[in-house]
Amino acid sequence: MEKLSYRDCQNYAPIDVTKGIDLVTKEIVLADDQAPKGYKAVDKCKNCKNFRKVDAYMGVCEASTCDPKFFAYPDMIATTCAMYNAI
Repeated sequence: MEKLSYRDCQNYAPIDVTKGIDLVTKEIVLADDQAPKGYKAVDKCKNCKNFRKVDAYMGVCEASTCDPKFFAYPDMIATTCAMYNAI
C-alpha cells in the first residue's frame, strides 16, 4: 500500500497549503509528511473505483449520469458522494 500523507488522512485539519493539525496529537504537521501507521485515508476521488484520470490535474467520474461525465480533480473530497466506491 502507498504511504499515506497527512493531507490524505482523516486525522488532519489544514491550516494553510503547507501545514495543518494532527487531530490526534494536536501538533502542527506538514501536509506532505507521512501520517502515522493506523491513520485512515479520507474519501477522495483519487481513491474511488469510479474515478478515471484524464491528466495530472483532472479526471472524470465514470459513475456520473450526466452527459458529458462529471469532471473531478483527484484531491476532491468525496465523503458525501453517494457514488463513492473505495479502491
